[in-house]
This record gives sequence, structure tokens and C-alpha cells, in this order.
Amino acid sequence: MLETLQADIIIIGGGIGGCAAALAASKRGKKVIMTEETEWIGGQLTSQAVPPDEHQWIEQFGCTRTYREFRNRVREYYRRHYPLREEARRDERLNPGTGWVSRLCHEPKVALAVLQEMLIPYTSSGRLQILTDYKISEAQVEGDDVQIVTVQHADGRLKKLKGHYYLDATETGELLPLAGVEYVTGAEAKKDTGERHAPEEARPQDMQSFTYVFAVDYVDGGNFVIEKPEQYEFWKEYRAPFLQHKQLSWFAPDAHTGGSKEFAMFHYEDLWGLWDYRRIVDPTLFVEGTYEGDISLINWPQNDYWSGSIIDVSAEEREKHIHESKQLSLSLLYWLQTEAPRPDGGKGYPGLRLRGDILGTEDGLAKYPYIRESRRIKAVSTVVEEDINANTREGIKQVDDSVGIGCYRIDLHPTTETNTFFYAESYPFEIPLGALLPVRVNNVLPACKNIGSTHITNGCFRVHPVEWNIGESAGYLAAFAMEKGILPRDVREDQALLREFQEMLVEEGIELKWPEVGAI
Repeated sequence: MLETLQADIIIIGGGIGGCAAALAASKRGKKVIMTEETEWIGGQLTSQAVPPDEHQWIEQFGCTRTYREFRNRVREYYRRHYPLREEARRDERLNPGTGWVSRLCHEPKVALAVLQEMLIPYTSSGRLQILTDYKISEAQVEGDDVQIVTVQHADGRLKKLKGHYYLDATETGELLPLAGVEYVTGAEAKKDTGERHAPEEARPQDMQSFTYVFAVDYVDGGNFVIEKPEQYEFWKEYRAPFLQHKQLSWFAPDAHTGGSKEFAMFHYEDLWGLWDYRRIVDPTLFVEGTYEGDISLINWPQNDYWSGSIIDVSAEEREKHIHESKQLSLSLLYWLQTEAPRPDGGKGYPGLRLRGDILGTEDGLAKYPYIRESRRIKAVSTVVEEDINANTREGIKQVDDSVGIGCYRIDLHPTTETNTFFYAESYPFEIPLGALLPVRVNNVLPACKNIGSTHITNGCFRVHPVEWNIGESAGYLAAFAMEKGILPRDVREDQALLREFQEMLVEEGIELKWPEVGAI
């Protein structure tokens, strides 16, 4: 007989949103079980190896109090455990990698340690139970309610989980089809969303590319060339029909012009260097001799994989695309080590060394692919392009049912069918409660980038502080509904309940409104 575990709230997926939801629900005194498909909780921050993508005001405002606490704890972790130079130790805005993608580029293992530290009061007390290496396999549904879900361990063991509410915080919305929650994928049709840049016909499989990130350091004079990947010759010559350059080159798609933009390994004359784009260790900040060289996470345009989707396809097709994506990333590394043109006229940087130890893997690649686009619930209200795009509106859209805020450009990476990529300036935005409410199912809530957004706007919701806010608000919403003996949708439909819930969010450090700022 299968073991059945019970809790108030079941969270499927231990990514950023899942962790934030678990923290919120546990703080409200609820008993919580959170599952995670990999060995590491933290999603983008850890198993996907993506340093935080954040807006320009992040150090002052524009995130929840707990997300700010996470950022502060990351910096304090380095101060406590690492041999920093005194100047770096005193820097209130320490950026361990000095990467230019973020004001806080740090190691995935540090993020993992900090998240575990933030959750340990609740795991220690037994209020929160975390099941790693477990993936959802089944959901039992009666009418508009999920009754129980089954999760499977990597070794085949099964457990049944029973709760009042089920939050989907998986990277691809895995709970939604199993629970019968209405959802969409890919690009919606213009007639359905009314968006200026939506296609005329829906394309459910036209999703943003995903990426297998890898970690490398650079030891000048070293030779760490890997074995030639099996698909290297294919990727070396590959040029997508929509590109003016080969995939493995110093050129990348330019969403502003539709053409190509040239980069270099390191900054050279007027060319941006990709090496320090997502660098997570800058040795100059540490006591001399601590590191042999810089450490960087390689999540570049060159290893975006758009040859196929891994959502709503057969297991065989999914594995094919996972394998090819890994081969693309390894081929990029081999090209960088052996054939990448250098400014001095030579080829290759053999001093690049694959660092699987940084990511907790043997193959040197991240534990999980970086997923930019998920299944998305059909929601009571859906955020569309005209709510955010700075070219189609004036100022920030105010929503009465705000449960948080976010800010990021509309940024679509090349897609899997039409190879569309799109970039637009956007205004900061408020997160509507209606976008967290499925149109029908009562006790399932989205807790990450699977909320009611569109193919176009989801690019704004996938980033770290926004996903954290979504998860945290979803966790509080489930807890609040339980405390009041109501359904989550009742909170939005009753003005008194809505104001009470919003007051609770504000007390818990969730910002609901933006100050006057311009577009980004």
C-alpha cells in the first residue's frame, strides 16, 4: 500500500516560486509539503544555474521583503564563509562575480544554502516537509477539486499527497494537465488575446527556446579541452534559416534590428565580452590565490535551443530535445576551446575548464534546463501585451486586485516553430490576483511563471523577483482562504476580503504599487 502524506498545502515544484510559497504558507502556521524533481530546491537560482535577472531599482524597491532578505543573506554568506578582500567585504552591494547581467551574480550552491537556511525553522519543526527527487505522476480529481496527487521518486518509489490546496510551482506546469486545469501553451491567436504582436493563428507548440547552462572557469595557459561532442559537426555548421550567422559564432540575434550583433569572448575595442556576462566569481574580490581564474555560467544566445518543445510532446521527443540541447551546450564549449576566433588571430581558449562541481553534476551541465516558457493557466484575468508594452500604452497600469509588482522588458527568445524573437520596452507592472485564479478548478493555484499571462507577456513574469512574488502571494492566498473557509476566487469577488488580503500582504512586506518610474 502506498504511503499517504497529508498537509494543508501541497506544493509541486521546489523552484523559486515553490520556495517562496512554502515560506509564506509556513509562516502562516500551515502544514506544507513541497516536492522537487531534482536534488536541489531553488529552480533558476540553483538547478538551472541562472543568476538573478532584475530591474534597475532592485536595491531600493520593487521586490518583496523576503526576496530582499534572500539577496542580503547571499551577500552575508560570502562575508561569513569566503576569504574576501576587505574592500569587497565592506561593499554593501557586493556582487561576487561582478557579472553585468545582474547586480548580484553568485554561485548556485550559495543560493541553495541560503534558501535552506531561510526554510530551516519550518523544516526543523516539521511544519514543512521537502521531498527532493520527486516528480508528480498522477492527480485524482472529483468535479472541480483535486483530491490527491501521486509523486514518484527517481528510484521509482511512489507517495500519495493529500491536502486542501495544491500549488503548481513546476517549471513547465506539470500539475495542470494531470489535474484537468485549463491551460494554454505557445503563441495564442490575435483573436483570443487582442495583442498587436500576436499571430493570426494560435501555435501551441511555438514556445521560447530553453537552455542547458554550464559552468566553466578560465585558467590562462591551461589546456582542458573536452572530448569532441558527438553532435559537434552538426552544431558547428548549423545556421537557422532566420539567422544571418552560424549558431556557433561570435554573433547573436539582435531583437532590436532583426539582424545580428557581434560579441567577443572578452571585452575588445567596441565589442561586448560575453565572458563576464554571467560571471559568478571574480577572483579580484577574494584573497589572492583563492581562485585559479574567473568562474562563469554560460547561458548565451549561442546555446539557446529552439529545435523543439519539451512540453506536451511524447517522452521520446522530449528526451530527444533534452539530449540535443545538452549536445549544443557541450558543442559550444568545445568550439570555444578549439575554434573560436581570437582578436590576436588565433583560435580557441583551451584554458576554459568545465566545472561540474559548481553545479553538482558529473557532466558539467546544470541539473535542469533553464525554462523560459511554461504551460499557463486560463485565468480569471490575463495580462496581455497592451498592459505592459511601453509602445502601446502610457504609464503603469493600475489594477485593483494587485498582489505584487514586477518589472522586466518584453523579451522573447527565438521560438521553436516560427523562430520569432521579440523585444520591447515595458512599464513596470502590478500582478493581478485574477491572474492567479484558474477559470474553473477550485483548489489549484499557479505559483511561478504559469499564471495568466500570454506568450508575449510571459517573458516579463519568468524573472527571479517576479516568480518569487507570485509564489509568495500564492502561498499566502492558499493560507488566507483556509483561514477564512472560502475559495481563493471569493477573495477577488468580495471587496472587503480583497482589502483584508491585500493588507495582510503589505504587512508581510509585499509591495502592491510602484512609485512613479518610467519605462525600461
